[in-house]
Amino acid sequence: MSDFFVYLFWPNPANATYDSPKALALLAICILFIVGSFVIKYWRRRLKNAPTKKLSRSWSSASFWFGLIGLFLVVCRAEGISFLSMRVWWLVWLVALVLYCFVQVKMFKARHYEVLPKQKVAATDRDKYLPKKKKK
Repeated sequence: MSDFFVYLFWPNPANATYDSPKALALLAICILFIVGSFVIKYWRRRLKNAPTKKLSRSWSSASFWFGLIGLFLVVCRAEGISFLSMRVWWLVWLVALVLYCFVQVKMFKARHYEVLPKQKVAATDRDKYLPKKKKK
């Protein structure tokens, strides 16, 4: 158990380089988050459904910030910056991402609805016998 904490909290783990497969994969994921934020912003502008538009309000900025913080963590790790290159920061980043996604899915399920168009009912013979509004 002690080795696990040493692994997570070691202040300057072995330097990863920018051309290592892990660093490249993390860079690609973080860049996808940033590009995805602009795609989400464009998608929201074209939305017609008001509840979906309201519920997806924070998705663009959250995606951008998760991508930017991830890029920062990759650079800190590749440059060997002490304490900022600890593995625990990636764990915190991942837990925050999972919690954000969990809360957004729960809110979307609870509050999302679709407005159905109203349909006119054809007038029947019965309508002429129903009470009408009084004229002033």
